[in-house]
Amino acid sequence: MKLYSYFRSSAAYRVRIALNLKGISYETMPVHLVRDGGEQKKPAFKAINPQMRVPALELDDGAILTQSPAILDYLEEVYPSPPLLPGDPVARAKVRAVADIVGCDIHPLNNLPVLGYIKTEFGQDQAAVDSWYAHWISVGFKAIEQLIDPGPFAFGGTPGLADVFLVPQVFNARRFKVPLEAFPGICAAEQACLALPAFADAAPDNQPDAE
Repeated sequence: MKLYSYFRSSAAYRVRIALNLKGISYETMPVHLVRDGGEQKKPAFKAINPQMRVPALELDDGAILTQSPAILDYLEEVYPSPPLLPGDPVARAKVRAVADIVGCDIHPLNNLPVLGYIKTEFGQDQAAVDSWYAHWISVGFKAIEQLIDPGPFAFGGTPGLADVFLVPQVFNARRFKVPLEAFPGICAAEQACLALPAFADAAPDNQPDAE
């Protein structure tokens, strides 16, 4: 497998974690999202993913999968062990809800193209962009803090889909200096995850394209 990735992309970070948790070997294909106007906009990568975003996962047969939730669903279906989701339907729905708060509510509002659009189209400076970023993380984390049940991971004794989404978002929060004191449960789950090689090896600083 080949994973087209950018070291700071939280969506690619999710997929790296899942691949590591499931013990799936892959080759990292770096795509720099900023250099030279963004390598994702070049014809070579646009042919791989017309949306011009990472991650993209190239399977051994050449098939290309895009969008991290779809990739994670594929991995869960084809490589079911260890599972990212609990067996109980209610428990699965609760885990998915937390993952969706990150993937559907926080991340889309704070993605690189959105932040760039705020600057270029609305004339906002970096301080305003940072304030926007922090606001949406805080709104989402307030809900997540009440929904998770750390023990020590987001939902119990094994890492799962909620952790896969949450850890990259906490990394982003720390990078943008968002205060996290109000979210002890989230921080505890993050620290439990980062103690595992699957999460530590997927971290941005440990990627071949890290700067």
